[in-house]
Amino acid sequence: MKQRISAIMLLMVAACTPTVLPPGPEIAGPVLSTDGFIAADGASLPVRKWLPDSGPKAVVIALHGFNDYSNFFTDPGTFLAGHGIAAYAFDQRGFGRAPNRGLWPGPAAYVNDLKAFVGEMRITHPGVPLFLLGESMGGAVAIAAMTGKDAPEVDGVILSAPAVWGRETMPFYQTWALWIGAHTVPWAELTGRGLKLKASDNIEMLRALGRDPLVIKKTRIDAIYGLADLMDEALASSARLHAPTLILYGEKDEIIPKKPTYRMLESLPAGNADKFTVALYEEGYHMLLRDLKAETIWRDIAAWIADKTAPLPSGADKRARTVLAGG
Repeated sequence: MKQRISAIMLLMVAACTPTVLPPGPEIAGPVLSTDGFIAADGASLPVRKWLPDSGPKAVVIALHGFNDYSNFFTDPGTFLAGHGIAAYAFDQRGFGRAPNRGLWPGPAAYVNDLKAFVGEMRITHPGVPLFLLGESMGGAVAIAAMTGKDAPEVDGVILSAPAVWGRETMPFYQTWALWIGAHTVPWAELTGRGLKLKASDNIEMLRALGRDPLVIKKTRIDAIYGLADLMDEALASSARLHAPTLILYGEKDEIIPKKPTYRMLESLPAGNADKFTVALYEEGYHMLLRDLKAETIWRDIAAWIADKTAPLPSGADKRARTVLAGG
């Protein structure tokens, strides 16, 4: 009887694997049009942009987090545009109005789309300094792109609460539960209700996200499994990050824990320490860019883009040095 049950369980696992829906074959070169960004496989990724009144002194490409979409950058994008910095954000595959909503395409798809988008930005804004900004999952995509083969040519990277919660820093029961769920009921959806995690102190913003039909509320288990793969890669490859980088983290972040975040910081190349600016915000949550005190972070970003070696206006870099020196 036990052997029979074991055989049935093995058959169930063999029959159910996480769904990964990668891009189709390339049919043309990527194109940035008035309707959005058309990837090489023909997928249309909606684009939002915030432009200054005159020619920009810098350009930011903003990558949204898991289950979110390009609308996340509306307020910071508007702020940056008012300071002469152009900002662009696109819906990544599986999110917002991009194709195959809710399905995971694999890390390579996100990295390749980003590289192609950077290429289009270089054509659109020749000679203008270009920066990547990734929030949460978007930060993991940025790390993977910048540490992989043929890294995109950018002048700096901004990571806001990057998703680096790799499996090696997760409790064993969590990794086991995720593996079992992804290999038995990959289509099952989770809502996160009952976890009682606070993503931001901006309650009105969180309520607006709850009403926004383009924000995914129910997540397939295999998509979460795919996100864990991406976070594994981001944590492991952070030691190869060499571009000038501003890393932003809220000390009240309940989504990406301190342990993996601090491990990522410890793994940064020691020989290039002068290239990294770490900012810790004592009252900051996971959604730093949309918290009640988000304008403080926006000002720090604008200041760092203008001068990567100058102290941040908020003093969050000084606090980071103090906190990290204390272990």
